[in-house]
Amino acid sequence: MEEMQLYEYAVLRYVPRVERGEFINIGLAMMCKRRRWLRLRLHLDPARCAAFSSDLDFEALRRQLAAFENIAEGAPSAGPIADYPVEERFRWLTAEKSACIQSSRPHPGLTDDLDATFHSLFNELVL
Repeated sequence: MEEMQLYEYAVLRYVPRVERGEFINIGLAMMCKRRRWLRLRLHLDPARCAAFSSDLDFEALRRQLAAFENIAEGAPSAGPIADYPVEERFRWLTAEKSACIQSSRPHPGLTDDLDATFHSLFNELVL
């Protein structure tokens, strides 16, 4: 059995009209500082997103989300933030924003299997 690991997670949301406060859960970001582990996974349902916003530019939303994925992965295309430690990239991804992509507040947890916990949380909170 692996050692228990402290992790934090946040749900990523599509907020078509910030002033209305309505959102759709579209992804999950999870981080374990001790293991230098960061995962982000997205699931966009075009029909569901369009139900909230008839003037949705789906490709523009995909491009914005690609930037989030690149930051989470530490990809060079993410710019200087790609070199930040995982906890700083997680903080950037989950910082409060008044934009169409937002996140819940981060929540902590303990697990002995980060990947299984990520998968479980993604299925429960996003799918």
